[in-house]
Amino acid sequence: MNASADSRARPEPGLSGIDVAVLAGGLGTRVATALGELPKILAPAGGRPFLEHLLDWLQAQGVRRVVLCLGHRAAPVLDHLRRAPRAGLDVVCSVEPEPLGTAGALAHARPLLRSDPVLAMNGDTLAQVDLAAFLAAFHARRAGVALVGAAVDEPGRYGRMEIGEDGRVMRFREKEDAGAPPYWISAGIYLLGRQALDEIAALGKGSLERDFLERRPAGSIHAFRIAGRFLDIGTPETLALARDGVGGYGAGAA
Repeated sequence: MNASADSRARPEPGLSGIDVAVLAGGLGTRVATALGELPKILAPAGGRPFLEHLLDWLQAQGVRRVVLCLGHRAAPVLDHLRRAPRAGLDVVCSVEPEPLGTAGALAHARPLLRSDPVLAMNGDTLAQVDLAAFLAAFHARRAGVALVGAAVDEPGRYGRMEIGEDGRVMRFREKEDAGAPPYWISAGIYLLGRQALDEIAALGKGSLERDFLERRPAGSIHAFRIAGRFLDIGTPETLALARDGVGGYGAGAA
C-alpha cells in the first residue's frame, strides 16, 4: 500500500476527535441591560445569534463535538438548538443546577467530556486562531495545560500575562499592574489534558482563571501566541461592535 493510500485509510484524528467545552453559563451582568432576557451567547451579531457564528467557526476548523456548559437562562439556548439543529456537529448541553463558576461548569460537565485533551473556551469569545495548529503545539510541547494568548494595544479591563522566551506563562498580572507593552492577555481558549480536568473537577466550583490557572506553578502553562484579531462580547462596547457581524475570524495564528 502506498503512503497516500495509507494516509487515507488511517486519517489523523485532529480536531474531529476533540471535545470542545463552551462556557456559556455566566450571568452576563455587564451586558444585561443591552440584552434584556437574552443570554449573552444568543446576542445578535450580523442578524444571527452569536452562538451560530461560534459554531460556524468551530465546525469550519474541523470540530465535530461541542459540549455547551449552560446555566443562567439556559432555556432560550436549548430552545434555539431544537429549532436550529446542525448537520455534522454533535452539540450536547450540560446545565449546571446553580451558579458554579467557569471551573465549576467544567467540573459539572466532566462526565460528558470524553477526549484527551479537551478544548475549553469562553462562550463570548472569537479569535483569529488556527485551532489545529494550537492542538499540534500542545502535543509537541507535551503540555498539560495551554492557552491562546492575544496581543492587545491596551490591557484595559484584562489582566495580562508575562510569557517567557520558551512560550511558558511565568506570571499573571492584575489589571492595575499592566506594566509595559506588548500586552499579552488570555483569549479565553484553552487546551486541558486529562489530569488538569481531574484537578478542575476536584475543585467543584470556582473560576477557571483565578482558582485554577493563576494558581498553577510558573512555567506550567504553555502559551500559543496569535497576532490575529480577538473579540469578546462581554461589555456593552464590544457587544456593540459585534452587532454588525463578526466576519474575519478565520484561522490565522502566528
